[in-house]
Parts: sequence; structure tokens; C-alpha cells
Amino acid sequence: MRVFVTGATGFVGSAVVAELIRGGHDVTGLARSEASAEALKAAGAKAHRGDLEDLESLRSGAAASDGVIHMGFVHDFSRFKEVCEIDERAITALGTTLVGSGRPLIVTSGTALVTPGLLATEEDVRPAGSEFPRMSEEAAVAVSDQGVRGSAVRLSPSVHGSGDHGFVPILINKARETGVSAYVGQGRNRWTAVHRLDAAVLYRLVLEDKTAGARYHGVAEEEIAFRDIAEAIGKGLNVPAVALSPEEAADHFGWFANFASIDCPASSILTQECLNWTPVQPTLLADLECGTYFK
Repeated sequence: MRVFVTGATGFVGSAVVAELIRGGHDVTGLARSEASAEALKAAGAKAHRGDLEDLESLRSGAAASDGVIHMGFVHDFSRFKEVCEIDERAITALGTTLVGSGRPLIVTSGTALVTPGLLATEEDVRPAGSEFPRMSEEAAVAVSDQGVRGSAVRLSPSVHGSGDHGFVPILINKARETGVSAYVGQGRNRWTAVHRLDAAVLYRLVLEDKTAGARYHGVAEEEIAFRDIAEAIGKGLNVPAVALSPEEAADHFGWFANFASIDCPASSILTQECLNWTPVQPTLLADLECGTYFK
């Protein structure tokens, strides 16, 4: 297939591009800079210049493809509502280009806020009226009734592996700055995790599947106590792991406090059964124990 990929040079996207090429697909990645274009070419993909706010570049990239994988996102949490609106407009532009074609459109969302405090499954849908501004799944659903094979991959809060610059590195940097690796209360709130290479295989399998309107969970570990993550970071940096009250955590973590305290276990049993997807890469704690995060 000729696959158009946004976010193609990102931490997860670059792994997806490599996995698609290994699977025999012809990949074109969205490139907003010459450096990104060169990186795509070096990886064996084609480059399509544009960005998530250049809707015409998205439309032309989608039109020339047999399917689209949308992983691009502006990771600026200081203007989160605004960047979520950029994401929604981008998905709408991609999706409307594919209307009536039966071609796949795979979008990316997350497991963290589907059913906080309860084990989320692929059958769970975020309640109507949710104040969370990211509308990736909803935007894909809106075009799925118009002859587009829309689906969503919900990724874990921690997608880990070499080159990670996501949530775990934020925690590591905070521990370096403050001299403590913190958790909230007893640290029993749970995160999920998946290795970037396992996630890449999942995206390829979803692309090659013929199911429309499905949700899949990029989850290899369905519940990891946040305290265990904090203690592994403390061990890696040789700093103490400490418990904070919610009030102390708000001051310590700043804007990240809600993520540090969220309880968001999630299952991928249905995903594994439907797609014959079996995560085989190291766990998050194994990745932390090997020391690459602390170099």
C-alpha cells in the first residue's frame, strides 16, 4: 500500500515508518522541514512537505495514498486546547479527502482518560460531555460513516524505548532538578506502558486489517504502580523516592501534577485477540533498569 504518515519522524512515527517499509509498504511522510525530509529519505520513505496546519498539504498527501496513519500532534501543553483543535482540523481534512473511497484512516489517541480509575477496554468510549479537548476519535468517527475505514489506536501514557522524550523523561528531569523522585500519596495510581517497537507493529496490523470503526489499545502492561516508576527513577539517579500530598504534588510537578496522579489502567486483550498482536519488547521498568534513560 501507499501509506501517508503524519508525525513520521517522531519518536513513535519513525518506528512506524520503519515497520511499514519492512512490511512491504510504500511510505510517504509529512515533513515540515528539510531536516525531516532528509530523515525520511534516509529511512527509505518519501517526503511530502507541509505541516498539520497546512490543510492543503494534508489533503494532497491523503489523496495520493491508499491509506493514512495520523500520528502528528503539536506537543505544546501550554496551549493544549489550541493544539487539540489543530489536531481535529487535520483529521477532518484527511478524512474528507478519503470520503467514499473505503481507504483506511488511522488516528491516534490515548487510554489515560477513557475510564479513569477503572480498567479501560477497547469497547469503552469516553462519556459525552467530557471536558477533555482532544477529539481525535470523534473526528475519525465523523467521517467513518461516509465510506472511510476509520479506526483509532489509543496509546499508553508511557510509550518507551531509546529516544523517548515523553512523560517518563519529564519525570526524570523533574527528579534531577529537585533531587527527589516523587509520587502522590501511596503511589498506587496506575499507568500503562508500551514499547515504541511494539506500538509500531500494532499500527501496521491495524492498517492491514479490514475492520472499520474499531478502537485498539497500544498497551503492553495494563497497570504499573506509579510508585514503582518513581522508585526506578530514584534508583537510576541515586536520589530518594518520596511521597507527596496532593497539595505538595501540585507545587512539585506543576502542570504535570494531574498526569502524575491519574489512575488509568487499560487492557489490550481485545486488540491482541483481534489482530494477533503480541508485545515482545522490554517492559518500562526493564528499560529504566538498563540505564539508557539516565545517560
